[in-house]
Amino acid sequence: MEEIRVSSVDDRAAIYRELIPQLKSVIEGEADHVANLANISAALKQVLPGVSWVGFYLLKNSELVVGPFQGKVACTRIKIGRGVCGKAAEQRKSVIVPNVYEFPGHIFCDQESKSEIVVPILNGEKLFGVLDLDSSEYNSFDEADAEGLERVCEMVSEMFVKKNILE
Repeated sequence: MEEIRVSSVDDRAAIYRELIPQLKSVIEGEADHVANLANISAALKQVLPGVSWVGFYLLKNSELVVGPFQGKVACTRIKIGRGVCGKAAEQRKSVIVPNVYEFPGHIFCDQESKSEIVVPILNGEKLFGVLDLDSSEYNSFDEADAEGLERVCEMVSEMFVKKNILE
């Protein structure tokens, strides 16, 4: 396997343009979804500046359960509607939080987290889970991140549908 590399660190849209084809080649050759989610998490943490935690929460029995991630120990289960992850799952849309201290009901798994973005993994209206990224800096995520991470989540959704993995 080749190393994941991007040439730009300042232009988020350019990072995703370079990263997504590399991620596709990583997951196309691997049948195990846990391995794929682990490698996606590692790649995102590796190439996105300022990211302190990145990982997946997967929908199981009507709640989000932590899946493969990179970073500090995480909350294991999150109810739909609770915190940023639960809100993104409930609303079925990406949620960007520039300052987690200003988000009502934020769940502090990592006390150093200052900003967050959560993107739902969807197939139509069917929810598979969410992709969650935290940063120890304020205002770390923007619309370029939302668009890029939504494309990553589309790849993950396609993988889940193709392999008939989740509920």
